[in-house]
Amino acid sequence: MPATMMNLYENVCLRCGQTVYQVDRIGPLKDFTFFHTGCFKCFTCNSKLTLKTYCNNQDSQEDKEVYCSSHVPKPGPGHLDGDAVGIRSALNVPRSAQFVNDQIRPGGRPSIDGDAMGLKSRGNGSGTGSENGHNSSFGEYKYGRFDSSALHIAHALNATKIQRVYDKPIDHYLDVALQKQMEMQHRLEEDDLYKKFAKQRAAEEAKMDDYIKEEWESELEKLTAQFERDLATKRRSREDSKVLTVKHQREREELEKNMTIKRDMKKENLTRKMLEHERAATAALVDKHSKEMMRLIQEKRSEYMEEEEVIDHYPAQPPPPMPPPQTKTDIYMDPDEFAEVDQLAIQVAQEDQKTFTDLVRMLVGHCASDVEKVRTIFRWITVKNLNSITFDDSAHGDTPMGLLRGIKYGTESYHVLFKRLCSYAGLHCVVIKGYSKSAGYQPGVRFEDNRFRNSWNAVYVAGAWRFVQCNWGARHLVNAKEVPKPGGKSKSDSLRDSGRAGSRSNNLRYEYDDHYFLTDPKEFIYEFFPLQSEWQLLKAPISLHEFEELPFVRSLFFRYGLYFPDEHTKAVMYTDSTGAATIRIGMPSHMQSSLIFHYNLKLYDSDKDQYDSVSLKRFVMQSVVGQLVAFRVHAPCSGALLLDIFANAVTPREYLTGEPMKFKSVCKFKIVCEDLQTVMVPLPDCASGEWGPAKATRLFGLEPVTHHDALVFAGRDLELQFRMTRPLTDFMATLHKNGSEEKRLSKYVSHRVHDDLVTFTLSFPEEGQYGMDIYTREVASMDTTNPTEKHLLTHCCKYLINSSKRN
Repeated sequence: MPATMMNLYENVCLRCGQTVYQVDRIGPLKDFTFFHTGCFKCFTCNSKLTLKTYCNNQDSQEDKEVYCSSHVPKPGPGHLDGDAVGIRSALNVPRSAQFVNDQIRPGGRPSIDGDAMGLKSRGNGSGTGSENGHNSSFGEYKYGRFDSSALHIAHALNATKIQRVYDKPIDHYLDVALQKQMEMQHRLEEDDLYKKFAKQRAAEEAKMDDYIKEEWESELEKLTAQFERDLATKRRSREDSKVLTVKHQREREELEKNMTIKRDMKKENLTRKMLEHERAATAALVDKHSKEMMRLIQEKRSEYMEEEEVIDHYPAQPPPPMPPPQTKTDIYMDPDEFAEVDQLAIQVAQEDQKTFTDLVRMLVGHCASDVEKVRTIFRWITVKNLNSITFDDSAHGDTPMGLLRGIKYGTESYHVLFKRLCSYAGLHCVVIKGYSKSAGYQPGVRFEDNRFRNSWNAVYVAGAWRFVQCNWGARHLVNAKEVPKPGGKSKSDSLRDSGRAGSRSNNLRYEYDDHYFLTDPKEFIYEFFPLQSEWQLLKAPISLHEFEELPFVRSLFFRYGLYFPDEHTKAVMYTDSTGAATIRIGMPSHMQSSLIFHYNLKLYDSDKDQYDSVSLKRFVMQSVVGQLVAFRVHAPCSGALLLDIFANAVTPREYLTGEPMKFKSVCKFKIVCEDLQTVMVPLPDCASGEWGPAKATRLFGLEPVTHHDALVFAGRDLELQFRMTRPLTDFMATLHKNGSEEKRLSKYVSHRVHDDLVTFTLSFPEEGQYGMDIYTREVASMDTTNPTEKHLLTHCCKYLINSSKRN
C-alpha cells in the first residue's frame, strides 16, 4: 500500500475516533475504515460482529458503518450511480503485478501482466500515454476505467484476507508464567541430553585414548626389541652402537608423529560421527518440545475461542503438505511492507534474552497476522548472525548466551532453532531434509553422495505451507557504502540505535536475502530437492534426475524476474556440429532498461580462462534483442566449458559515472562440445559485454538510425549513424581485428556530430572481420547540488562488422 494512502487513513477507529493499533485492529474495511475489536459491533443493535458476520450499507457510499445481517439497510429499487460503477470496475480488473516466473521446469512461457498488456497495446499503435501517466489504451478496456490506486486497494484487500488475523495476541490467552513453566521443563530435559552428550563424548574419547595408547605401547615395544637385537649383533663397535641409537631415536620420533596424526584423525572422525548423532537427537527433542508447546498453545487458544465468535482460526493440527493456492506476491509485493516488524526484529536482536518465551513474545507480541509473526522470527535469525556469535565457556542454560548453546555446540542448526521459535509463537513448522545446489556445486554434478545434503523449513502461514531458508537468507553486517543506492530494491535494514551504538552504527546495515522467505515452490525447486516428494509443494513433483537437469540459478535470477524462454534450456548444454550453443534469458519489461549482463567462460575442470593464449571470453557473443539477452558460445576445442552469467541493475546515471560496478552470478551452465568439426576463430578483442546498439539506447539515449543489429555486413566503406536524445559529447571509436594493432587501425575510423546526429565513417584497409567500440560521456550539467559527480568516458556499444567486396 502506498505510504500516502496509509497517512491519509491514520488507522483511527470509525466508531470511537481513537487511534487503532495493530494488536486491536479490525480492517481495512469499506473505504479503508478501521475499528477497535471492542467497537466492531452493529451500529443499530450493538451486537458483536466478526469479519464473517458484518455487513455494509450497499445503498450509500457515504455510510461506512457496519451492521448485522438483520439491521443492514436494504438497497433501494434499481439505483446504481456512477461511483458504484467505478468501484465495481476497479474490483473486476485483473491485478497488475510485477512479472513472476511461472515455470517449474525450464522453458515455461512467462505469464503476462498488466504492464505487458500495456506494452503490447503501445506496440500495436493503439495509443500513447495520457497526461496522468496511464496508457490511454486502457480507457477502452472492457472492465471500464481504473487507476493505480484502485489496483493497490484491490491488492491490499486480498493481502488482508490472506494474512489472516486468526486471534488475539498470545498474551490474551496464554499466561507468560505457564509458558515459561513448560520451557523450564523442556530445559531440564535438554540439560539431561547435553549431560548425556558430554558423558558419551568423554567415554568415547577415553576409549579412543586407551586404544591409541595400547597401539603406541605395542609399536614402541616392537621398535625397542628390534633396536636391542640390532645392538646385540653390533656390540663390538662403539661407532655402530652410536649409529643404531641415533636411528632408533629417529624411528621413535617418527612413530610418535604418525601416532599423533592417527590419533587426531580418529578423534576428528569420532567427533564428526558423534556430532551427527547429537544433531539428530537434538532435532528429535526439539520436535517433541515443539509439539508439546503447540499443544499447550492450542488448548489455551481453544478455551479462549469458545468465548469469541471466531470461525476461521489457525488449525490445531498441522495440515498435510499441499501446493499453496496463492503466490508470494499475493501475500506481499515489496519487503518494505514489513518495515515496522523488520525494525522490531533488529532491535530485539541487539539484546539478549534469558528465555525463548521472552524472546518470542518480544518478537510477535504486536504482530497482526501469522505472516508478520514468522517474518519477525525469520528476520531475528538473519540479523542475529549466529555463525559469528562468540560464546563464553561458562555459558549455562539459564543465561542469555546459554539460550543458544545448541548453536555453540553445533548440535542445533538454523532450521531447528527456527522450528523451535515458531512453536513458541504457535505456528506449525517442519524441518525438511534433502539436496541443495549449495557452495561447491557446479551444473552437471550428480547427487550421488551426501556432499550436498541440506535442511530447510516449511511453515504454515497465510493458509498454506510455505518455504523458509534462514541459513541462506542470513547475511552479515556490511558497510553502508556497499549497499545498493536508494531507489533500488535494497534488501537491507539500517541499524537505528543511536543511543547505544553511537554515530558509528549509522554506517552499518544488516543485509539479507528476501528471496528465501516464503519462497514460491516453482522457484524453490531450482535449488532444493526434498527427499519426500510431497514437500516439493508442486502440483506435478519432479524426479531427482529432472532436478539435476534444471538450470543452476541463484536467488538474484528470481529477484530480477528472469526466465528461460526456450524449453530445451538445461544445466548442461551441448553444442551443435559447428561447436555452437546458445543460452537465452528473458527479462521482464520493467527491468529491461536497467539490467546489465556480463559473463565469464573457463574450462570446466580447471580455472583456466584462456585457450592458446586467447581469452575464452572472445568465444562468446552476447547480444540483446527486445526482452531477450542471448549468449552464443563457440567452443574453441572439444571438451567441457563453464559459462557463468552475471547481472546488475543500475540506472543510466549510475552507469554513466564510469565507476566500477559489482556483478553477481545469476546462473551457470556446463557447455559440452563432444566433437568439433569447425575451427573456431575468436571474436575481435573489443570491450567485454554485449554486442549491438541496444545498450547505447538503454543507457545513453543514443538511438541507431542506420544499423539496428549487432552484426553488420559491409563493403570496404561503412557509415553508422545515431540520433542523440540527450546531450552527449567526446565521442570516440576504435577498430579491432585479429592480427592487427589497434593503433594502425585508428586512422580508418572517424566521426562527426551535426545537431543531434552522430555519424561514424569507416574505411577498412582489408577484408575481414572487425570489431568496433564506441565511447562517449554525458555533457556535464550546471547543477551545483552535486559538484563532485563524475562524467568519465564510458563504453557505449560495439558492432561486429564483416567487410567484403561481395557485400
